[in-house]
Amino acid sequence: MAGIRAEKMEANRARLVAAARRAFAEKGHAAASMDDLTAEAGLTRGALYHNFGDKRGLLAAVVHQIDTEMATEARKQAAKAENQWDAMLVEGIAYIEMSLKPEVQRIVLLDGPAFLGDPSQWPSQNACLEETKSAVERLIAEGIVKPVNPEAAARLLAGAALNAALWIAAHQTPEWALPKAIEAFSALATGLLAEQPPQR
Repeated sequence: MAGIRAEKMEANRARLVAAARRAFAEKGHAAASMDDLTAEAGLTRGALYHNFGDKRGLLAAVVHQIDTEMATEARKQAAKAENQWDAMLVEGIAYIEMSLKPEVQRIVLLDGPAFLGDPSQWPSQNACLEETKSAVERLIAEGIVKPVNPEAAARLLAGAALNAALWIAAHQTPEWALPKAIEAFSALATGLLAEQPPQR
């Protein structure tokens, strides 16, 4: 019986998150009403309150879902890189590039910080930070990256990628800002290399 109840609760949560994701992408968090969200999911306000506390809690769940998908996609692209350094660089650039997606812009990069606060404190961002730190530690051990503090380097790399994405999302012409952000991010990251690559 408990198993069936848990499954039903999980299904309700998934329906609410899916409905909210569509509404937040279309109208934004502020304009999406709780009645519309629950009606589209075929549930009551009580289900929303029970599962997420309020609309802000629902936004946090949607942001977490999309941000986690972004990290997964960035890792997938990084897996194609020739070496660990390139993989770390590709992962950061892939995250920045996703800031052009309308859903990512509106929900994660604009509404997320406005209603949920500092993105660097989100659980999904902390998971990315730990992965970056591990990558930096491996690169330091192999002599590819200078022997700097791994956590400091990881925080600066993750922060640079996140802030580049936030800048692009808020820019009047995101397509113009994207290549500028990638160029600057790459230049900053390359400064960590123990041996600088030859000038082209």
